[in-house]
Amino acid sequence: MAQTVHQYLIFETAAGFCGIAWNDVGITRFQLPTKAADATERLLVRRIPGAESGNPPPDVADAILAVKHYFDGEETDFTGITLDLEEQDAFFRRIYDAARKIGWGHTTTYGALAKELGAGPEAARDVGQAMAKNPVALIIPCHRVLAAGGKIGGFSAPGGSTSKARMLELEGVHLAPPAPAQQSLDF
Repeated sequence: MAQTVHQYLIFETAAGFCGIAWNDVGITRFQLPTKAADATERLLVRRIPGAESGNPPPDVADAILAVKHYFDGEETDFTGITLDLEEQDAFFRRIYDAARKIGWGHTTTYGALAKELGAGPEAARDVGQAMAKNPVALIIPCHRVLAAGGKIGGFSAPGGSTSKARMLELEGVHLAPPAPAQQSLDF
């Protein structure tokens, strides 16, 4: 079986340097921004050994432009971008398909996404694992999937949950701080 050739490009956005990788089927990897191009490249290439830097075809160039618009704070829809997720687990692909439908400025929870897929509450953990292993974060908007009660939850991208909160704020979603455990009484 012939090895699929991956190409990639590191590019700058208002939030830092992103990376994108593709093959002849579609986009296979996306790296959320870091402060340095070499750091982004290292993170991206580690996941696709043998990939070569290249010039993106028109559909990938369109995706790059969409990412730049996103980090400029412009409402962006990534649902039309062609992905190649064949290397992913079949259930994870179903989760990713459902997550792609969560639009700009909207959120859901791991449990709600599991329920939408017809799975029980125990599948919320699977949803969380799929989000943590998302190969194309942002394009599959895992940052829009929250923990129970609308809590931020984890985020495996550079900057962790702080980056997740910033991305949501960029979309106009403001997560409230946790309610105080005890209210004071005025006497």
